[in-house]
Amino acid sequence: MSMPFYVSPEQLMKDRADFARKGIARGRSVVAVQYADGVLFASENPSQALHKVSELYDRIAFAAVGRYNEFENLRIAGVRLADMRGYAYDRRDVTGRGLANAYAQTLGTIFSSGGEKPYEVEIFVAEVGDSAAEDQIYRLTYQGQVTDEHQYAVMGGADEVVAAYLHEHYTENADLSTALHVAVAALGRGPEDNGGAPSERVIPAGDLEVAVLDRTRTQPRKFLRLMPTRLEAMLGDRGPTTAAPAESAKSAPEPEIDPSDIPADSDPPTPG
Repeated sequence: MSMPFYVSPEQLMKDRADFARKGIARGRSVVAVQYADGVLFASENPSQALHKVSELYDRIAFAAVGRYNEFENLRIAGVRLADMRGYAYDRRDVTGRGLANAYAQTLGTIFSSGGEKPYEVEIFVAEVGDSAAEDQIYRLTYQGQVTDEHQYAVMGGADEVVAAYLHEHYTENADLSTALHVAVAALGRGPEDNGGAPSERVIPAGDLEVAVLDRTRTQPRKFLRLMPTRLEAMLGDRGPTTAAPAESAKSAPEPEIDPSDIPADSDPPTPG
Protein backbone atom coordinates (compact mmCIF):
# COMPACT_ATOMS: atom_id res chain seq x y z
CA MET A 1 0.00 0.00 0.00
CA SER A 2 1.53 3.28 -1.08
CA MET A 3 1.83 6.17 1.38
CA PRO A 4 -0.20 9.32 0.60
CA PHE A 5 1.81 12.22 -0.75
CA TYR A 6 1.89 15.13 1.71
CA VAL A 7 3.33 18.64 1.40
CA SER A 8 3.20 20.96 4.38
CA PRO A 9 1.37 24.29 3.91
CA GLU A 10 4.61 26.17 4.62
CA GLN A 11 6.48 24.31 1.89
CA LEU A 12 3.60 24.70 -0.56
CA MET A 13 3.50 28.49 -0.07
CA LYS A 14 7.29 28.69 -0.35
CA ASP A 15 7.27 26.76 -3.63
CA ARG A 16 4.51 28.99 -5.04
CA ALA A 17 6.38 32.13 -3.98
CA ASP A 18 9.65 30.90 -5.53
CA PHE A 19 7.83 30.09 -8.76
CA ALA A 20 6.29 33.57 -8.96
CA ARG A 21 9.54 35.38 -8.08
CA LYS A 22 11.48 33.57 -10.78
CA GLY A 23 8.93 34.50 -13.42
CA ILE A 24 8.91 38.16 -12.35
CA ALA A 25 12.72 38.38 -12.27
CA ARG A 26 12.88 37.43 -15.95
CA GLY A 27 11.09 40.65 -16.93
CA ARG A 28 12.88 43.96 -17.41
CA SER A 29 12.57 46.47 -14.60
CA VAL A 30 9.84 49.11 -14.35
CA VAL A 31 10.64 52.34 -12.50
CA ALA A 32 8.20 54.80 -10.92
CA VAL A 33 9.66 58.19 -9.95
CA GLN A 34 7.94 61.17 -8.35
CA TYR A 35 8.90 64.55 -9.78
CA ALA A 36 7.70 68.12 -9.27
CA ASP A 37 4.60 67.85 -11.51
CA GLY A 38 3.55 64.25 -10.98
CA VAL A 39 4.74 60.66 -11.37
CA LEU A 40 6.94 59.24 -14.14
CA PHE A 41 7.01 55.60 -15.26
CA ALA A 42 9.84 54.16 -17.34
CA SER A 43 10.74 50.70 -18.61
CA GLU A 44 12.79 49.10 -21.33
CA ASN A 45 10.21 47.74 -23.74
CA PRO A 46 11.04 47.47 -27.48
CA SER A 47 7.42 46.57 -28.33
CA GLN A 48 5.26 49.49 -29.46
CA ALA A 49 2.05 47.45 -29.08
CA LEU A 50 2.36 45.53 -25.81
CA HIS A 51 2.49 48.19 -23.11
CA LYS A 52 3.64 47.74 -19.53
CA VAL A 53 2.32 51.18 -18.51
CA SER A 54 -1.28 52.25 -19.15
CA GLU A 55 -4.04 54.53 -17.93
CA LEU A 56 -6.69 53.19 -15.54
CA TYR A 57 -8.74 56.34 -14.95
CA ASP A 58 -8.53 60.14 -15.00
CA ARG A 59 -5.68 60.52 -12.50
CA ILE A 60 -4.66 56.88 -12.06
CA ALA A 61 -2.08 54.80 -13.94
CA PHE A 62 -1.14 51.13 -13.97
CA ALA A 63 2.31 49.59 -14.54
CA ALA A 64 3.31 45.95 -14.34
CA VAL A 65 6.09 43.46 -14.92
CA GLY A 66 5.89 39.70 -15.46
CA ARG A 67 3.66 37.63 -17.72
CA TYR A 68 1.89 39.90 -20.18
CA ASN A 69 -1.36 37.96 -20.52
CA GLU A 70 -1.81 37.91 -16.73
CA PHE A 71 -1.21 41.57 -16.02
CA GLU A 72 -3.19 42.61 -19.11
CA ASN A 73 -6.19 40.75 -17.72
CA LEU A 74 -5.70 42.61 -14.43
CA ARG A 75 -5.47 45.94 -16.24
CA ILE A 76 -8.71 45.32 -18.12
CA ALA A 77 -10.46 44.33 -14.90
CA GLY A 78 -9.20 47.53 -13.25
CA VAL A 79 -10.48 49.72 -16.08
CA ARG A 80 -13.92 48.07 -15.90
CA LEU A 81 -14.08 48.44 -12.12
CA ALA A 82 -13.08 52.11 -12.31
CA ASP A 83 -15.61 52.87 -15.05
CA MET A 84 -18.41 51.11 -13.20
CA ARG A 85 -17.65 52.85 -9.90
CA GLY A 86 -17.34 56.25 -11.55
CA TYR A 87 -20.61 55.78 -13.43
CA ALA A 88 -22.59 54.42 -10.47
CA TYR A 89 -21.34 56.97 -7.93
CA ASP A 90 -19.03 59.83 -8.86
CA ARG A 91 -15.72 60.14 -10.71
CA ARG A 92 -14.12 61.40 -7.50
CA ASP A 93 -15.00 58.09 -5.83
CA VAL A 94 -12.51 56.27 -8.07
CA THR A 95 -9.21 56.30 -6.16
CA GLY A 96 -5.85 54.62 -6.49
CA ARG A 97 -6.20 53.19 -3.01
CA GLY A 98 -9.53 51.57 -3.86
CA LEU A 99 -8.16 49.97 -7.03
CA ALA A 100 -5.02 48.82 -5.22
CA ASN A 101 -7.15 47.11 -2.55
CA ALA A 102 -9.21 45.38 -5.25
CA TYR A 103 -6.05 44.12 -6.95
CA ALA A 104 -4.65 42.95 -3.59
CA GLN A 105 -7.75 40.84 -2.94
CA THR A 106 -7.58 39.28 -6.40
CA LEU A 107 -3.85 38.49 -6.25
CA GLY A 108 -4.10 37.19 -2.69
CA THR A 109 -6.94 34.85 -3.58
CA ILE A 110 -5.11 33.48 -6.62
CA PHE A 111 -1.88 32.98 -4.68
CA SER A 112 -3.46 31.15 -1.73
CA SER A 113 -5.78 28.90 -3.77
CA GLY A 114 -4.36 25.47 -4.43
CA GLY A 115 -6.15 24.87 -7.71
CA GLU A 116 -4.06 27.13 -9.98
CA LYS A 117 -0.61 28.59 -10.21
CA PRO A 118 0.06 32.07 -8.76
CA TYR A 119 0.22 35.05 -11.07
CA GLU A 120 3.78 35.91 -12.09
CA VAL A 121 3.24 39.67 -11.87
CA GLU A 122 3.99 42.73 -9.78
CA ILE A 123 1.99 45.93 -10.17
CA PHE A 124 2.20 49.66 -9.58
CA VAL A 125 -1.02 51.62 -9.09
CA ALA A 126 -0.33 55.37 -8.93
CA GLU A 127 -2.58 58.38 -8.46
CA VAL A 128 -1.51 61.98 -8.97
CA GLY A 129 -2.90 64.58 -6.57
CA ASP A 130 -3.23 68.34 -6.65
CA SER A 131 0.18 68.61 -4.95
CA ALA A 132 3.26 66.40 -4.62
CA ALA A 133 2.30 65.55 -1.04
CA GLU A 134 -0.96 64.01 -2.31
CA ASP A 135 0.67 61.73 -4.92
CA GLN A 136 0.32 58.03 -4.19
CA ILE A 137 2.24 55.00 -5.49
CA TYR A 138 1.17 51.52 -4.44
CA ARG A 139 3.22 48.42 -5.17
CA LEU A 140 1.40 45.08 -5.23
CA THR A 141 3.24 41.78 -5.12
CA TYR A 142 2.22 38.40 -6.50
CA GLN A 143 0.74 37.33 -3.13
CA GLY A 144 -1.41 40.45 -2.75
CA GLN A 145 0.79 42.44 -0.38
CA VAL A 146 0.39 46.24 -0.75
CA THR A 147 3.22 48.69 -0.08
CA ASP A 148 2.89 52.47 -0.10
CA GLU A 149 5.98 53.76 -1.93
CA HIS A 150 7.50 57.24 -1.74
CA GLN A 151 9.82 59.15 -4.10
CA TYR A 152 10.74 56.15 -6.27
CA ALA A 153 10.10 52.42 -6.61
CA VAL A 154 11.39 49.56 -8.78
CA MET A 155 10.06 46.11 -9.61
CA GLY A 156 11.23 43.26 -11.82
CA GLY A 157 14.59 42.50 -13.41
CA ALA A 158 17.68 43.69 -11.53
CA ASP A 159 15.52 45.68 -9.11
CA GLU A 160 18.12 45.86 -6.33
CA VAL A 161 20.79 47.34 -8.61
CA VAL A 162 18.33 49.82 -10.16
CA ALA A 163 17.00 50.84 -6.74
CA ALA A 164 20.55 51.40 -5.45
CA TYR A 165 21.26 53.78 -8.33
CA LEU A 166 18.04 55.70 -7.69
CA HIS A 167 18.87 55.93 -3.99
CA GLU A 168 22.15 57.66 -4.86
CA HIS A 169 20.92 59.96 -7.64
CA TYR A 170 17.25 60.72 -6.93
CA THR A 171 16.44 64.41 -6.40
CA GLU A 172 13.17 65.41 -4.76
CA ASN A 173 10.92 67.83 -6.69
CA ALA A 174 13.08 67.58 -9.81
CA ASP A 175 11.74 68.65 -13.19
CA LEU A 176 10.60 66.10 -15.78
CA SER A 177 13.86 66.13 -17.75
CA THR A 178 15.98 65.45 -14.65
CA ALA A 179 13.67 62.68 -13.44
CA LEU A 180 13.70 61.09 -16.90
CA HIS A 181 17.51 61.10 -17.10
CA VAL A 182 17.82 59.49 -13.67
CA ALA A 183 15.16 56.84 -14.39
CA VAL A 184 16.64 55.86 -17.77
CA ALA A 185 20.18 55.76 -16.38
CA ALA A 186 18.96 53.50 -13.57
CA LEU A 187 17.32 51.13 -16.06
CA GLY A 188 20.67 50.82 -17.84
CA ARG A 189 22.27 49.35 -14.74
CA GLY A 190 22.63 45.61 -14.83
CA PRO A 191 23.99 42.81 -12.64
CA GLU A 192 27.56 43.03 -11.43
CA ASP A 193 30.30 42.11 -13.88
CA ASN A 194 33.41 40.07 -13.11
CA GLY A 195 35.03 43.11 -11.50
CA GLY A 196 32.22 43.44 -8.96
CA ALA A 197 30.81 46.69 -10.41
CA PRO A 198 27.31 46.96 -11.92
CA SER A 199 27.28 46.86 -15.71
CA GLU A 200 26.15 49.95 -17.58
CA ARG A 201 24.59 50.46 -21.00
CA VAL A 202 22.70 53.16 -22.87
CA ILE A 203 19.15 52.15 -23.83
CA PRO A 204 17.98 53.55 -27.20
CA ALA A 205 15.00 55.92 -26.99
CA GLY A 206 13.06 53.63 -29.32
CA ASP A 207 13.36 50.79 -26.78
CA LEU A 208 11.96 52.86 -23.91
CA GLU A 209 8.37 53.02 -22.73
CA VAL A 210 7.80 56.20 -20.73
CA ALA A 211 4.57 57.74 -19.45
CA VAL A 212 3.65 60.35 -16.86
CA LEU A 213 0.77 61.40 -14.65
CA ASP A 214 1.06 65.17 -15.08
CA ARG A 215 -0.96 67.27 -12.63
CA THR A 216 -0.41 70.43 -14.72
CA ARG A 217 -2.53 69.16 -17.62
CA THR A 218 -5.74 71.20 -17.87
CA GLN A 219 -7.94 68.28 -18.94
CA PRO A 220 -9.27 65.76 -16.37
CA ARG A 221 -7.16 62.93 -17.81
CA LYS A 222 -3.64 63.38 -16.50
CA PHE A 223 -2.01 60.38 -18.21
CA LEU A 224 0.41 61.14 -21.05
CA ARG A 225 2.63 58.74 -22.99
CA LEU A 226 5.99 60.15 -24.16
CA MET A 227 6.75 59.13 -27.73
CA PRO A 228 10.30 58.17 -28.90
CA THR A 229 10.79 61.45 -30.80
CA ARG A 230 10.17 63.47 -27.65
CA LEU A 231 12.35 61.12 -25.60
CA GLU A 232 15.24 61.57 -28.03
CA ALA A 233 14.93 65.35 -27.76
CA MET A 234 14.81 65.24 -23.96
CA LEU A 235 17.58 62.70 -23.45
CA GLY A 236 19.97 64.21 -25.99
CA ASP A 237 23.42 62.70 -26.58
CA ARG A 238 24.05 59.99 -23.98
CA GLY A 239 27.07 58.40 -25.58
CA PRO A 240 27.31 55.17 -27.61
CA THR A 241 24.30 52.92 -27.51
CA THR A 242 24.75 49.41 -26.19
CA ALA A 243 22.09 46.91 -27.16
CA ALA A 244 20.68 44.55 -24.58
CA PRO A 245 22.37 41.12 -24.54
CA ALA A 246 20.57 38.35 -26.35
CA GLU A 247 18.41 36.27 -24.07
CA SER A 248 17.46 32.65 -24.35
CA ALA A 249 13.85 31.56 -24.56
CA LYS A 250 14.06 30.40 -20.95
CA SER A 251 14.98 33.87 -19.68
CA ALA A 252 12.97 35.98 -22.13
CA PRO A 253 11.70 39.18 -20.51
CA GLU A 254 8.19 38.74 -21.84
CA PRO A 255 6.61 35.40 -22.83
CA GLU A 256 4.72 34.88 -26.04
CA ILE A 257 1.01 35.56 -25.82
CA ASP A 258 -1.45 32.74 -26.23
CA PRO A 259 -4.63 34.29 -27.69
CA SER A 260 -6.67 31.86 -25.61
CA ASP A 261 -5.32 33.49 -22.44
CA ILE A 262 -7.03 36.82 -23.24
CA PRO A 263 -10.78 37.04 -22.60
CA ALA A 264 -12.83 37.02 -25.78
CA ASP A 265 -14.76 40.13 -24.75
CA SER A 266 -11.65 42.18 -23.94
CA ASP A 267 -10.30 44.93 -26.11
CA PRO A 268 -6.87 44.52 -27.74
CA PRO A 269 -3.97 46.21 -25.93
CA THR A 270 -4.15 49.97 -26.37
CA PRO A 271 -2.15 52.89 -24.99
CA GLY A 272 -4.35 53.20 -21.89
